[in-house]
Amino acid sequence: MTGTGKWLIIIGGLIMVIGLLWPWLGKIPWGRLPGDIVIEGENSRFYFPVTTMIIVSVVISILLALFRR
Repeated sequence: MTGTGKWLIIIGGLIMVIGLLWPWLGKIPWGRLPGDIVIEGENSRFYFPVTTMIIVSVVISILLALFRR
């Protein structure tokens, strides 16, 4: 199996796992975590998910470190 085929299988498997876990993942308060910045004005809303981005970055870093081995 070529390198490309291996990665396509891995990505497909990850998409399938996320799809199966979606009902439970939807209950996680992503985007409403403490540390996320929300500034609301009269006619506008600014949203900057600092904490959410840090958590996603850590998870992706761990997964990449596991796949490199």
